[in-house]
Amino acid sequence: MLGAFFAALGAFTFALNNAMLRRGVLTGTVMQAMAVTVPVGATGFLALAAVAGALPALLDFPPIAAAWMAGQGIVHFVVGRFFNYRASQLVGVNLSAPVVQLQVAVTMLLAVLTMHEPFTVLQSIGAVLMLAGSFATQTQSTQRTIAKAARPPSPAREAAAHAGRGESDRKLSFAPRYLAGFLFSSGAAIAYGVSPLMVRLAFDRAPQASVPAGGMIAYVAATLAFSLLLVRPAVRRDIGGLKPENVRWFVWAAVLVTVSQGFVYASLAVAPLMVVTPILQLSLIFRIFLSWLINREYEVLSTGVIVGSLAAIIGSLLVSLSTDFAVTALALPEAIASALRYRLAGA
Repeated sequence: MLGAFFAALGAFTFALNNAMLRRGVLTGTVMQAMAVTVPVGATGFLALAAVAGALPALLDFPPIAAAWMAGQGIVHFVVGRFFNYRASQLVGVNLSAPVVQLQVAVTMLLAVLTMHEPFTVLQSIGAVLMLAGSFATQTQSTQRTIAKAARPPSPAREAAAHAGRGESDRKLSFAPRYLAGFLFSSGAAIAYGVSPLMVRLAFDRAPQASVPAGGMIAYVAATLAFSLLLVRPAVRRDIGGLKPENVRWFVWAAVLVTVSQGFVYASLAVAPLMVVTPILQLSLIFRIFLSWLINREYEVLSTGVIVGSLAAIIGSLLVSLSTDFAVTALALPEAIASALRYRLAGA
C-alpha cells in the first residue's frame, strides 16, 4: 500500500510539473528549462538526503548499483527530459503525453527481454490499445487543425491576429508541429521506458540502500553530463537569454519534478515494478485536467485527444497489470481467461 501511495503522488506531481513546464517553454527554450530544472533537482535531492541523514549512505552503495543510478540519471533527466520538453514545446502536453505514455510498453518489453517476465495475450491487447490511442490523438488533432485552417477567418479573429500585442496574440500564435512533436515524444517514451528498469536493477543490487542517496547519485550524474554541453558557445548564449518571467515556471517545474521523482524512487524501492507502473499511468489523466486548468489557451483538447488518451490509459493498465489479477478481478469465464493468460513470450 505504501508503494502504491507513493506512486500515485508521483503521478500527480509529475503531471503538475508538465503543466508548469509547458507554460515556461511557450516563450523560453528547452535548454533554458533544463539549465534550471537539472541543477535545482540535484540541489533538492542533496537537501533531502541531508535532512534524512542519508549522506553517509552514499558510501553504502555498491559500485554497480551506483553505476546503474548514475546511468539512470543521465538517461532520464538529460536525454528523456530533453525529448519530453521539446515535444511539449512543439505540440503541447495533451498531444505529447499519450505518446510519451508508450514508455510503459518499452519498460514491459525490456522486462520480458532482460528479466524474462511473462508477456500474455492480454498484455498484447493492451499494447495495441496504447499504440492506437497514441496515434489517434495525433491523427484526430491534425485533421481538426487542417479543417480549422481551411475555414476563412472571421473579422474578429482577423482583427485579433493583427493586433500584435497582448495575450490574444500569443494564444493565436501556437501552431502544433505534429511530426516533430511525435518523434520527440517517441524519444522521450524510449528514454523514460528504460529508466525504471535501471532503478529496479540498482535497488535489486542494493536492497537496503537509501532512496534519497540514490536519487542524489542520479541527479549529480545528470548535472555533470548536462554541464558538458556548456562548452558549446551556442548553448551558453541560449541559456544566457533566459527571461525572468520564465524562471518562476521553470523553478516550479524543477521542484515538482524533483518531488515526483522522489516519490517514484520510494515506490520502486518498496514495491514491485508491476505494482508501481500501472499507478503511474494516472499521470496521463492528471495531465489532461491540469493542462486544461492552467494552460487551456495553449493546448489542443478535442474529442480525439480525450478518447485517444483514455485508450492509452486502458492499454497501459492492461500491459502492466498482472494478467491473473486482471482476469480474476473481472470474473471472466474460464475459456476467455485461459486465452488471455496465454504467454506469447517470457518464462
